[in-house]
Amino acid sequence: MSGDHTNRPVHGTAAGDAYVALPPTAVDATASGPTRLIVAWPGFDPPRTASALATAIPMTGVPVWRVYLDLPGRSPGGLGSGAILETESIEAYGAALENAVRRLPDALAQIRRDLDVPDGPVGLAGFSAGAAAALLAVAHGAVPVSTAALVAPVVAPARAARAVEKRSGSERAWSERAVALADRLDLGALAADIAGRDVPVLLVGGAKDRVVPAREITALRDELRRHGGQAESTTFRMGHALAAEPGTEPRPPITEAVRVDGVLTDWFRDRLATLTPAAAEAAQAAPAGGPAEANGDTQPMEQRHGSWSSGAGNVPDARTGAGLGHGL
Repeated sequence: MSGDHTNRPVHGTAAGDAYVALPPTAVDATASGPTRLIVAWPGFDPPRTASALATAIPMTGVPVWRVYLDLPGRSPGGLGSGAILETESIEAYGAALENAVRRLPDALAQIRRDLDVPDGPVGLAGFSAGAAAALLAVAHGAVPVSTAALVAPVVAPARAARAVEKRSGSERAWSERAVALADRLDLGALAADIAGRDVPVLLVGGAKDRVVPAREITALRDELRRHGGQAESTTFRMGHALAAEPGTEPRPPITEAVRVDGVLTDWFRDRLATLTPAAAEAAQAAPAGGPAEANGDTQPMEQRHGSWSSGAGNVPDARTGAGLGHGL
């Protein structure tokens, strides 16, 4: 573990997996409750590593630690590629998710020691496979969770594989064990368990996503609600990836990532933060008609943070004015 605990990223290893922790540097808000950190996992598709995800969605405006934790193991291929049709790939996917959930309590204990963060519930976030891992952690009650925001969670690995079969004309070569594993990780079948944890959940989908179609996001939202869960969803005009290939190193965020970062930032701020007196006064004085909250429908939210841009350098945070460099 290394880094300055005041304003620089902290790099470390927890329960065998590398992490990058971004400190709470927001200047216009403070943490409002016991949640002092968010844990976020990357996916099998770009961004594929903790450091790449930290650059893609830094959530700089959220005044708690944001800890980006690598998924256990390495992916032999993206979920949108023909690799998912092989037993090796779906078993690697399942092992990554289940090991991430199993290791989470120990990883959190280590991270809290490294960052000197007190015990309490955490926020969870993730992209693709990492988002599925976060929902699996909620379903299993792996740790106390206050809220979660998930981007393109893989709702059903079997359906993702079917979509690849149709596009490629190839057939799955899954073993019986792989089929059983995919069924076990079907989030729709776990909706009652997820809803029963009473965790507010935001689901973000892509209208052009061929790995996790937007209809799967809304169907999962509806299933969670049917079981009494607190679930909202929104859709962007984007595909699946939140970074350019290969998605393993920190790179300037793409436009889609900047938009998603804005929505996740708002979601966690609304639930985990309180505006400073000066910021609250400024907000009251501002004219009405600002960006709408993420809601239960699935209309594209292209205008939500239209003033943000993904330039060739640092991406400025809309509230702090600070940029996140590449030195993750």
